[in-house]
Amino acid sequence: MKIKEKSPAAICEELGERLKQARLNANMTQLALAEQAGVSRKVVINAEKGKVQLLALVAMLQVLQLTQQLDNFLPKPTLSPIQLAKLQGKQRQRASGHGENQDEVDSEW
Repeated sequence: MKIKEKSPAAICEELGERLKQARLNANMTQLALAEQAGVSRKVVINAEKGKVQLLALVAMLQVLQLTQQLDNFLPKPTLSPIQLAKLQGKQRQRASGHGENQDEVDSEW
């Protein structure tokens, strides 16, 4: 089964397993990773189960020298030429809220 076909919880567990394997490949103990990342060993244990806060995950990835993988994980989005023309030098600050998944009524602000 491909990772995109899994539930969010299953994806988190898979990422935790990958983090564990990266730690083992670096020949590090959970305690050593925790100390170098500035987190507790319990945080590392939970991360390897797929339950981790983003800040702690990034700290562990830095210790394991895997932060370059974040560009593959979540590449920086680019603007289309049409969006660039509309912005004319202005950087987009928020979404329009008129996507296909919008179920709420627009507020009267």
